[in-house]
Amino acid sequence: MASSPDDGMPADSFDRTRAMFAHQLNRRNVLRLGLAGLGTAGLASFLAACGGGTSSSGAGGAGAPPKPGGTVTIARNQDSVDFDKTMVFSNASIWVYVQMFEGLTIGSQDGRNVEPWLAESWTQSDDQLTWTFKLKQGVTFSNGAPMTSADVKFSLDEASTTTGGWEFVNSAIDTVTAPDPATVVIKTKYPWAPLLADLACPSNGIIPNNYGGTAKKDFYAAPVGTGPFVWDTWEKGNSLTLKKNPSYWRPGLPYLDSVTWQVVPDDNTRNVMIQGGTAQINEFPPFSTVDQLKNVPDVTVTLFPSTRTDYILMNEQRPPYNDVHVRRAISYAIDRESLVRAVLFGNGTAANSLFMPTVPYYDKNTPGQTFDMAKAKAEMAMSSVPTGFTTTYLASSGDSTDAAIAQVLQAALQQLGITMNITNSDPSAVHDMQTSLNYEISHSYWTMDINDPDELVQYAVLPEGGGHSFNTSYDNAQARDLATQAEKTFDTAERQKIYTQLQTLLAEDAFLPALYYQPIPYALRSNVQGFSVRPTGLYDMATVSLA
Repeated sequence: MASSPDDGMPADSFDRTRAMFAHQLNRRNVLRLGLAGLGTAGLASFLAACGGGTSSSGAGGAGAPPKPGGTVTIARNQDSVDFDKTMVFSNASIWVYVQMFEGLTIGSQDGRNVEPWLAESWTQSDDQLTWTFKLKQGVTFSNGAPMTSADVKFSLDEASTTTGGWEFVNSAIDTVTAPDPATVVIKTKYPWAPLLADLACPSNGIIPNNYGGTAKKDFYAAPVGTGPFVWDTWEKGNSLTLKKNPSYWRPGLPYLDSVTWQVVPDDNTRNVMIQGGTAQINEFPPFSTVDQLKNVPDVTVTLFPSTRTDYILMNEQRPPYNDVHVRRAISYAIDRESLVRAVLFGNGTAANSLFMPTVPYYDKNTPGQTFDMAKAKAEMAMSSVPTGFTTTYLASSGDSTDAAIAQVLQAALQQLGITMNITNSDPSAVHDMQTSLNYEISHSYWTMDINDPDELVQYAVLPEGGGHSFNTSYDNAQARDLATQAEKTFDTAERQKIYTQLQTLLAEDAFLPALYYQPIPYALRSNVQGFSVRPTGLYDMATVSLA
């Protein structure tokens, strides 16, 4: 999932903080959620490049039956923040609360599709505006109360109307009604292709109607959901434990008695814990230690395909970045393969598109500006500043990834006559300066939230969307038109044509040069079975067992 600068994603995150201000959108009826898939061949290629797999079968082997019981400790570098699903943008919170809250739909394991979850089926009206969902029967909350359509309506309405949070996700929804306990009807304001993916957003998790009769603040202090685990204890800054839901609706699950997320800020300490067995899962070991951990007995390192993509931001309100030739020159000058080696220690792939290989409609043939210094110099010669200029790169202090990118870029741009000074600021200050367009050139990244690319397209392409086109002020009428066409197109082949055209256009405009795609690293004790991470970063602890 997207995350905030203080999250546990490898390097300082930006994408969840962009959600924190995305609610300020002024564009009417904008809905932003998306992520998803990848063709089989593309996924296989990405996995091979990353050197990782999609799950861990553990020492028991792929054919060993799961054993019930036991507890798993996940060592992580950041604590959770809060568990209000409508307001929290921290991955460290989301990856815990999705073990308690579930949605009507869920993104598939490979990120390619949307699958039924608490809704067992749905139909769509001929005018494409009305969706009728049939709920799965026999589902109860962890307090024993049955889940009904009234709970679903309350949950979606809460997510749609709580201001200052995720309400933009549901802005295409007109009404939610509950005609009978097993049926939910959602009407949209206009045809909206990403709806099923949007319903899988964590903010749309189903909770009891009216918070089960408690105050909202009290409810989220000890949440109740339909998920495989239930609230137990939280020692803030130290550890959080969820215990098994004995009445969970998926037969035989979960296997574990409990799961504990242990806060361990120091990277080396987490690695020692996983080597010594005091933790069974290490969330995000540094890429610099991946090869070392692969050689540790009884430890497995898996690089799960993700949607993280790093970008260079150029503020088009600050000349000469409004000159497409300048932007193309800078994009051509970036040696992405060198960045993959320097930043990811080889654990990633150079990017060619605004989209990532783990979303549907990604086009591997998008003609991004791959490293070519001769073309870079030719573009500079055609620009408004053919002999170069002086600029300032805004970097986040303490962020080793940002520092490495800045240094590589600084050296490359010297060959174009561009003198790039580097200024360092606190990550929160960098965020504020980017969002207020008070910078010249900088770096950020994105991860998707659900299985449709509309989230990224909305944020990056529509200047009126509140994100200032990913804080670049990019504005292209043709790109805007393609983005809105794709939102209302249900035919996948036609939608692919639109997104292919859009990716090509965005690459030619070089407004947001994509640097690289990176996986999500996890280190696991070899007795951990069934642990798998979706491209969004979500994982399902219900299927995890200890051999």
